[in-house]
Amino acid sequence: MRPNGSARKIAYPALLGALSLVVVYLGSITPTGSWGVVAVAGLMPCAAVISAGLPAGFLCWAGVSILAFLMVPDKFCVLLYGVLFGLYPMVKALIERLRRRPVEYLLKLVFFNAALTVLYLVMRAAVLASLPQALSVVWALYGAGNVVFLLYDYGLSKLIGAYLARIHRAVR
Repeated sequence: MRPNGSARKIAYPALLGALSLVVVYLGSITPTGSWGVVAVAGLMPCAAVISAGLPAGFLCWAGVSILAFLMVPDKFCVLLYGVLFGLYPMVKALIERLRRRPVEYLLKLVFFNAALTVLYLVMRAAVLASLPQALSVVWALYGAGNVVFLLYDYGLSKLIGAYLARIHRAVR
């Protein structure tokens, strides 16, 4: 017996959320590359947006963020997911509705820089308060971060295209 459309629209994002939570947890126990692992966890809300719409993506992100805060030992990975990688698929979907590339890139960079600022301020308050020389590195971090973020956005767009071409049809 095949589930109806409304049951699938609830169950599929819930499964994606569970998988995303597992990947965020793996990112917290990985000795190196936690940013990359948490970025992979951000792919699941993307699939939820594609399969069930924007509200399902937001619910997937919010549920994983809350559960990860309660369950994952490394809170920086949770913050990274909650502020940047988990939230970005929905922000990307909203921004790309504009269909004006220069404005889209500007808004995406504004989002990224705001998220990076939140991450930096939390890290500075938690860890870097005793390191005053870290301020000289911040501008390089923002410059390199913007370049890497644009590459991430391009790669994410390609992954979304591949998901639509191969996986989404099979899931439907």
